Amino acid sequence: MTDAQDTAADSSLRITGGTPPDDAGSSVTGAPTPLLEPREGIPPVIADETALAEVIAAFAAGSGPVAVDAERASGYRYGQRAYLVQLRREGAGTALIDPVACSDLSGLGEALSGVEWVLHAATQDLPCLREIGMMPTLLFDTELAGRLAGFPRVGLGAMVEGVLGYVLEKGHSAVDWSTRPLPEPWLRYAALDVELLVDLRDALEKELDRQGKLEWALQEFDAIATAPPAEPRKDPWRRTSGMHKVRRRRQLGVVRELWEMRDRIAQRRDVSPGKVLSDAAIVEAALALPANVHALAALNGFGHRTGRRQLEQWQAAVDRAKGLADSALPQPGQPVTGPPPPRAWADKDPAAAARLSAARAGVSALAERLNMPQENLVSPDTVRRVCWEPPKPADAEAVAGALVGHGARPWQVEQVTPVLVAALSTKGA
Repeated sequence: MTDAQDTAADSSLRITGGTPPDDAGSSVTGAPTPLLEPREGIPPVIADETALAEVIAAFAAGSGPVAVDAERASGYRYGQRAYLVQLRREGAGTALIDPVACSDLSGLGEALSGVEWVLHAATQDLPCLREIGMMPTLLFDTELAGRLAGFPRVGLGAMVEGVLGYVLEKGHSAVDWSTRPLPEPWLRYAALDVELLVDLRDALEKELDRQGKLEWALQEFDAIATAPPAEPRKDPWRRTSGMHKVRRRRQLGVVRELWEMRDRIAQRRDVSPGKVLSDAAIVEAALALPANVHALAALNGFGHRTGRRQLEQWQAAVDRAKGLADSALPQPGQPVTGPPPPRAWADKDPAAAARLSAARAGVSALAERLNMPQENLVSPDTVRRVCWEPPKPADAEAVAGALVGHGARPWQVEQVTPVLVAALSTKGA
């Protein structure tokens, strides 16, 4: 067992009905123990300002890190807003908050300022938490910690089972969390998601420290906590599934028109865009360039369930694209701001291709020695950029500066610089 598992096996975790197990914790070497009930039971959902004020006071008075999670309605609703927020802290217990009824949680965020927030896959939840006024100043990401520590499976259920020896029920992860009222089994699942997060955090901290990676993890967590909100994606319609089939500019124009109309309708109805019109249907229409509603209705995705009025809407979008001047049509492909695709390097710049090959091999070997995924050791995009336009001279100081310029953390710079220096001096480069 790792030190993390030793620690977990010694901890007095609770399982059903808030009662400590007789052996003071499930052994990770035996059969895992199902986690069936939150230790204080399922808390009521906080849905008014009075109850919220009580939660804020309780969590401000609590001690230690606070476990935080959020549930969205991906695939059901438009956007990625939170429909339930779960928290747990020593001295405060577990709280389930309805962010639809209590849409401003900035008071809670302020009360927890300076407190370490424990999240699993933090970058997934932080955008929707930011929308309701909650942003950590300190955080610990148990998924990222698992990656850095070399765990092969880093989903929350796998981590809780592998490190702590408990089985989380995951059957409600993809339900429609915008449902009101939320069913009791869903609330139980939501409460259990934060039940052991702090215990997992403590075990992983010990494991990272044992491996000499704790400082690395802290740098990663700080980078997540201080990162600005992501910029809006340019030309999001280009991410339509199946776009590789669309080659002509007129067809690209149809994809853009249909995508933008679908997005407006989905936003107005507050439903997932895929429930309005599928990506496959958009691509089908773009390839076919139907001449009229009858031809459109014959295409996959525009079948008998699509009403006449809807068909006319979609056909109008197709007709708009067909009527655009050539100068108004989108260009194929997206503007390239960085190096070309690596497959083209051998023809465009054989020396750069040799550098990239050597760098990839070196990074792969180093990641294997450090027992972590290559992408957590250094961003593949950073490696490509440094190899395509290496600093001159390509010595340790200049390479380190280039890595910093691309956003690498100090620990990454220290580990990766020697590998890249060697790759940039590869014979033939």
